[in-house]
Amino acid sequence: MQDNGYQKKYYHKKDVKKSKNLIKQAECKSMIVWASFLPSMVGSGRFSKQVSDMIKFPPYQYSVITGLILSDAWVGLVNPHSRSARLTFRQSYDKHQYVWFVFFILSHYCNIIPRISYTKRNGVILYYSELVTKALPCFTELYNKFYVNKVKVIPEDIYNLLTPVALAHLIMGDGSMRPYGLVICTDSYSLPEVVKLMNVLLIKYGLDSVLRLHTSTQPRIYIKSGSMAKLRAIVSPHMCETMMYKLGK
Repeated sequence: MQDNGYQKKYYHKKDVKKSKNLIKQAECKSMIVWASFLPSMVGSGRFSKQVSDMIKFPPYQYSVITGLILSDAWVGLVNPHSRSARLTFRQSYDKHQYVWFVFFILSHYCNIIPRISYTKRNGVILYYSELVTKALPCFTELYNKFYVNKVKVIPEDIYNLLTPVALAHLIMGDGSMRPYGLVICTDSYSLPEVVKLMNVLLIKYGLDSVLRLHTSTQPRIYIKSGSMAKLRAIVSPHMCETMMYKLGK
């Protein structure tokens, strides 16, 4: 039965009593930091347009997602006519603990738990762990920021976006420890974009780095050994324990 466009629902008396008790328990005057508790949305199904439009990212989750996109994750529209995009994050199976680390931070935006799948490359089966979020307008905003003509780019406001949390996830995704420093594999970005990122590392964090070419079209950032102690102090608090080896720990 329809009434003004909404479906009528009928509840058992016990459900009504339970709801009243929950409301009474929720009458709390204590101050709660916004987004200090975001419940998991796994199994919640599809949201209405009104609910989807209200969902936003708190600063911490926004920084985590920024770091993921800068490294291995990608954002894409569900289809060419969709107004909502979703985030996909994939790691080789040996790094599945990092995927779950991310999932527990972003489960508020997910309908399913991370899954294990595989692909074939040169006849070899490779297993990976994958996290996929719901399709939401808030991810579309990030898609418009990080993609130009469907190509991932370094945004103009990267100075503000590259927080310590975002930098930690960039390193966990694309960092590679070397005997005398750390390499960030920024292969998919253009040379000017990588230089822009290096300038942020220097000006904002005082990290000394140089440019190295993996191939003629794949520039990478090499953070010098003299800056490693400073880098560890900046990102260690935000790292997944199983990824600390990328900092030489």
